[in-house]
Amino acid sequence: MIKPLVAGNWKMHGNTETASHLAAQLVAQWSDRPVAERSVEMVLFPPSVHLSLVKGAVAGSGIAVGAQNLSQHGSGAYTGEISGDMLVDQGCDYVLVGHSERRDLFGESSATVAEKFKAAQSSGLIPILCVGETLRQRQQEQTVAVVTAQIKAVIDCVGMHNVCRAVVAYEPVWAIGTGETASPEQAQQVHRAIRNQLGEVGLSTRLLYGGSVKASNAAELFGQPDINGGLVGGASLEAIEFFNIVKRAE
Repeated sequence: MIKPLVAGNWKMHGNTETASHLAAQLVAQWSDRPVAERSVEMVLFPPSVHLSLVKGAVAGSGIAVGAQNLSQHGSGAYTGEISGDMLVDQGCDYVLVGHSERRDLFGESSATVAEKFKAAQSSGLIPILCVGETLRQRQQEQTVAVVTAQIKAVIDCVGMHNVCRAVVAYEPVWAIGTGETASPEQAQQVHRAIRNQLGEVGLSTRLLYGGSVKASNAAELFGQPDINGGLVGGASLEAIEFFNIVKRAE
């Protein structure tokens, strides 16, 4: 059985006080659960300037920490960039790669995403590869073609085995931060296509759904056969709401 994973992407929100408070609230909730009963993995993705703080706040709780982005370069004259080795040094276990906001707002191509994926694994990080279609692409019935092409670009770079030992998150772009959510049936259809693309080697790969996930819709989404948890945006900034989403994944 695949252990579910629920990740909270804090994006560019908060300050030292709010990040510390949110992490402490989650630790308090999580610590009330015996370790043997934790059938879900929780990962937090704070802004990079708060990584060390959050890592310290969750130390010993079993909550993992990840980064929202990394450079495809290992080191060098790349002002403002952060390498995978630096993230590992800050205690990160995971890193988001290819989030739609990186693709859309910062012009990251599928080739760049593949390079970042490779850099992440080379540093010992577990990439969460984000894929998804725009509203126009869905309306033109291109969803599966777009998503599988985004994954294929990474497969071509690092090989199927390496993709399958990471995590893949399907996030329809039209559902991110809009309040709109793919129906459980729509989400499952895409997750099934991803599972088929990964083949037998990907039978145990964790596939997450992201896009306006809330406690009110999480159980139905996570109940689909090929959905193994969620990548949560806005709702991850509210401790009780996020923890309730985590519980829905159990």
